[in-house]
Amino acid sequence: MPLITVSLRQGTTPQYRRLVSEALHKSMVDVLKIPQDDQFHVFHEVTDDNFVMQPVVFGLRRTSRTLFIQLSFNRRGAEQKAELFRAIVANLKLYADVPEEDVMLVAFETARENWWAAGRVVDPATGYDERMTDVPDLPEVHEVHEVPEEPGR
Repeated sequence: MPLITVSLRQGTTPQYRRLVSEALHKSMVDVLKIPQDDQFHVFHEVTDDNFVMQPVVFGLRRTSRTLFIQLSFNRRGAEQKAELFRAIVANLKLYADVPEEDVMLVAFETARENWWAAGRVVDPATGYDERMTDVPDLPEVHEVHEVPEEPGR
């Protein structure tokens, strides 16, 4: 049950936001193998004075069409996330003509048990939605404990 939040400047059309949503969803389905009906996208259009960024970021000129995209999903490996980011950039260009320099992405990973929705059934063996047939095989995350200092230090 990934959740995507898109922040952008006011003035876009419903069709543009739909195309952005389609590009994001196709990327999530193709790369993360989420079910087709697992689509939760929230768009926040903000005024220019509430969308503050430098015109050049990381050496690239950004335009007023820049999108800040926050992805929330269960833990995935670095390679799969990199593939997802590449797919999102390519699909945003293809579907909504968003240039790659206007795409800013961040992923927030949460523990599998932190997602709830009526009707969702979690496979206890994987911790993912039972409808997902291709789930990541990742080792469990273990808590990190402080190492006590050696005596005399």
